[in-house]
Amino acid sequence: MRAWRGTESLPTGSPQQRALLATLLLREGRTATAGELIGALWGEEPPSQALAAVRTYASRLRKILGSEVLVSESGGYAIRSLGEGALDLALAQELAADAERARSTWDLFQSRALLNKVLSLWDGETLASVPGPYAETQRTRLEEWRLQLLESRLDMDLEQGCHAEAVSELTALTATHPLREKLRELLMLALYRSGRQAEALAAYADTRRLLADELGVDPRPDLQVLQRRILQADPGLAEPSSPLPPEPAAAPDPPAQLPAVVADFTGRASFVTEVGDVLASAEGRVVAVSALAGIGGVGKTTLAVHVAHQARGAFPDGQLYVDLQGAGVRAAEPETVLGMFLRALGTADSAIPDLLEERAALFRSVLDGRRVLVLLDNARDAAQVRPLLPGTEGCAALITSRARMVDLVGAHLVDLDVMSPEEALQLLTKIVGAERMASERETALDVVAACGFLPLAIRIAASCLAARRTWAVSVLAAKLADERQRLDELQADDLAVKAMFELGYGQLEPAQARAFCLLGLADGPDISLAAAAAVLDMPVEETEDLLESLVDTSLLESAAPGRYRYHDLVRLYARACAERDEQPPSERADAMSRLLDFYLATASGVYAIERPGDRLVDYLEPTEYAGLEFDEGPAALDWLYNEAASLLACVRQAAGTDRLRRAVDLLWAAQDLTQSGANSHQYETTARAMCEATGVSGDLRAEGRARTILTDVLLVSGHIQQAEEEARLAMDLATSAHDTATISWVANNRGLICLLQDRPADGKTYFNHAVDGFHALDNRPFEAISLCNLSRAHLGMGNTAKAVEIAQRGVAIHAEFGGTVRLAHGHYVVGVALLRAGRHAEALGHFSEALGIRHDHRQRLWEGTIHFRIAEVHLAARRPAQAAQHAEQALALRCIGGDRMRGNVLTLLGRALSELGQVDRAKACWRDALNLFEQTGSVEAAEVRSLIAPGVSA
Repeated sequence: MRAWRGTESLPTGSPQQRALLATLLLREGRTATAGELIGALWGEEPPSQALAAVRTYASRLRKILGSEVLVSESGGYAIRSLGEGALDLALAQELAADAERARSTWDLFQSRALLNKVLSLWDGETLASVPGPYAETQRTRLEEWRLQLLESRLDMDLEQGCHAEAVSELTALTATHPLREKLRELLMLALYRSGRQAEALAAYADTRRLLADELGVDPRPDLQVLQRRILQADPGLAEPSSPLPPEPAAAPDPPAQLPAVVADFTGRASFVTEVGDVLASAEGRVVAVSALAGIGGVGKTTLAVHVAHQARGAFPDGQLYVDLQGAGVRAAEPETVLGMFLRALGTADSAIPDLLEERAALFRSVLDGRRVLVLLDNARDAAQVRPLLPGTEGCAALITSRARMVDLVGAHLVDLDVMSPEEALQLLTKIVGAERMASERETALDVVAACGFLPLAIRIAASCLAARRTWAVSVLAAKLADERQRLDELQADDLAVKAMFELGYGQLEPAQARAFCLLGLADGPDISLAAAAAVLDMPVEETEDLLESLVDTSLLESAAPGRYRYHDLVRLYARACAERDEQPPSERADAMSRLLDFYLATASGVYAIERPGDRLVDYLEPTEYAGLEFDEGPAALDWLYNEAASLLACVRQAAGTDRLRRAVDLLWAAQDLTQSGANSHQYETTARAMCEATGVSGDLRAEGRARTILTDVLLVSGHIQQAEEEARLAMDLATSAHDTATISWVANNRGLICLLQDRPADGKTYFNHAVDGFHALDNRPFEAISLCNLSRAHLGMGNTAKAVEIAQRGVAIHAEFGGTVRLAHGHYVVGVALLRAGRHAEALGHFSEALGIRHDHRQRLWEGTIHFRIAEVHLAARRPAQAAQHAEQALALRCIGGDRMRGNVLTLLGRALSELGQVDRAKACWRDALNLFEQTGSVEAAEVRSLIAPGVSA
């Protein structure tokens, strides 16, 4: 159902609205009552609001067609005043009648020409996508009439000597309509007249067998008579009664087959320029552009048609267009497309050869000397496209495809991505209206973000809003916020995001489909090749081939070499497919278990490299799937930080599953992430999620470890009171679970909390427990850490010499295991003790050692903390300029301890600036420090107040 006013294409509305229009048109001006229209659209079970819907459709059509065309009378509607030739069905009926009259006078040439005109009025399926019982009945009637007309024309073809040309068409028709005996009869006669008597008899045998198998009947008498005449080589069959005279040559008009442009085309300026420039350079060379490779719904066709219309002036000899249906089950055959193109360019049917290679050669010959643009839309692959490319300069081929045609020689490849947020918002606004968008811009951004900035999804969402004038944008945003329902919400009439993805998924091989489904289960922003191999339980090399084949289909993106990701909506679709297709459900659980094992095994290896001798890895959950192995620390850290987001997402996904213990241990093994600064927030969020999940599960050991991890996080961020609460819970849980490793770890943490609360004596008690516990576990590196922390407790109690001695014992143990982060901690603690002892040069040496190690291990927060200590040394040694410099570096890098530590850095910076004579700037630093101390309830607030001059407001 399509309509035009002049050359302007008119919208015909939703499928139900088109069904109403079709019903009225097919009544040929007669009035249809409301009841008849309801029956036509919905049959015996109409919806409760059917009458209101009919009136709405009629009102909308009247606005499109005009009140003089769609009239209301006698409680019904009718189509009037269309004008002569306005309805293709009426025109077809007139031409068919003229053809019948010409045949009755034996003017077979004229009759055949008229029938060809009638048949050319059909364009695909009759009343395609028009719903309702009436449309279905009419579709069947009109298709039967079309076949009758086709049989009449083919009958005349044979009468006029075109038997060779008819064989190809009849072969296809009999395959499509195998029980239609008239077509079988014509095929037998065409074969016989083409000198193919054996094939004609074989066609009869096939027909008789088919009719017997399908219907249990014999061929009709006419067909049996024809078979006997062929067996007898009846001379009366050999020659046509009226040979066809040559058709008069006529210069055809240049083809102009481009579809209409989209009126609300938005954005894409860089792509329009890029592809337009390539088309503009066609003069002097042949251009093939796989311009718009991308996922379904990204707007490839819309952009290609827009660019093609802009370039029409450069191709005066015509523009050819075809939908190659590459995303469908039955892609268009190149020989069929070439036949269409050749006819459009003026080639007679009798001159079009049968073989693909011959048609392709003729196509290139016909284009020689012409300037024609060929738009090949929705191509399947390069093999489908190659025969359809022009071969001479001045022509261009613009191709759209979901596949990247890297094997199409000479093609200019352009990958079309989703819209930018601003472009997406512009498209939504164009369709919905600026007035509605103005007051809900932020919510509108939520809508286009939920659509993944995919043009098709945005268009559907906008259509939904445009059709519901009473809806606020926030209503749609709320519906789209539910990921499990989002794809179902993104459909309107015959547009659906899910259907677009289904086309690509339906073409995948079984191995590809399995990979597509299972990889979509992982929550991370992307996935590495090695992790994907774990999910699929396949060798890395085979996994890479499989994933790259999915990238070629545009269902998966390659974010960087060896890393892959889904578009947000494609991921949701992949998960839906996994739930639907991956049976049994244990396959999905096994895939996620392998991924968690991979991360845990690899992270444990990274931990062991970073902390040689540390026996924490011995107390982690065992894994069945192996991880990666590294020969050196930098490569191991590269892996950890590159995988941070995906690894933490995998931990969070384990909540509520039997993978919970392994997930908590993975978080523990990846503890370097919380001290890097870059991943601290994600790590803290994940730790809190694990505390909640383990609390629900009732697993005391897992919850104890989760709360120990959260305690570490809170100490890093400076939330001391919360850290104390978590540490108490962790100790109770670990004690109940007899988790000795965790008990010792928590004792060390509780000692640190006491130091930060200015309770060094209590801290000393906890650190002694930790030293004894780690010694019993034969975990010497952690025994050394607790010794160093014990040193800090003695320092707080004024035992400076004892503090230096104990810290040096800890450093000696760390030194046995090399230049690790543990040794950096030892040097740091010794430096603090030496600073308090007034041994500034020695302290600076230890801080420098610690700083180098922390820098090599990418622990930025610790780097900042050490710069603060170095600033303290310089200030104590009366070098305020150097002190200010290091304090500034500490502020830039940030420190362990969060806002409280930042307050300490600002206080020290203010002292250094004050000694440099920059008093106003120093006071500004102290005011900022005071604000932080008051927010955190820190005891240092009193000291800072004393530094601020009287009368200056804080």
